[in-house]
Amino acid sequence: MTEKNATPFAADNIVTEDEKIKRRRLLLGVTGVVGGVSVAVAATPFMSSLRPSKKARAAGAPIKINIAGLKPGELRRDVWRLKPVWVFGRDQEMLQHAKSQEEQLTDPASTASVQPAYCQNENRSIKENIFVAIGLCTHLGCSPGQATNKKEGFLCACHGSRFDVAGRVFGGSPAPDNLIIPPHRYSNDDEIVIGEDDSA
Repeated sequence: MTEKNATPFAADNIVTEDEKIKRRRLLLGVTGVVGGVSVAVAATPFMSSLRPSKKARAAGAPIKINIAGLKPGELRRDVWRLKPVWVFGRDQEMLQHAKSQEEQLTDPASTASVQPAYCQNENRSIKENIFVAIGLCTHLGCSPGQATNKKEGFLCACHGSRFDVAGRVFGGSPAPDNLIIPPHRYSNDDEIVIGEDDSA
């Protein structure tokens, strides 16, 4: 056999089966990485759209309520998480009147009610002269009003539920539980922050 008739491929150009497998694995790996990056890039705008908007985040953000000069019997209102929040001024006469009516209450010790641990006391508050609550009846979510006599607490005109000045429901009322107390703290003597407490 002459040199002219030799095959054009030299022996060192022959690809073995092992080398073919290695090349396939490399190609699969590169394709997988490129595909994964492409999916991540395509999914980013979609995932961003699932986050709550600035307006929605702001609706759940803590709010500050000025309580400077809050008088006994005065009710200040604001909105937190789309719910009415009450800040109610109380005096010793109101608290004593509420204490005298405890036998008429459904849950006088607030054991079955929703409130932070620091408000699970006889006045359901951090400071006894200031009561903070979500102003929604626990029956069907109506917003009660103040009783004509301020020391009598609150009355839900929709179905007749009655609450004392600590938001505790009277027996025989349609409402099953006491008014809900949101997490809150005092940033100073003249301001309450609703939606945060000192543990945050």
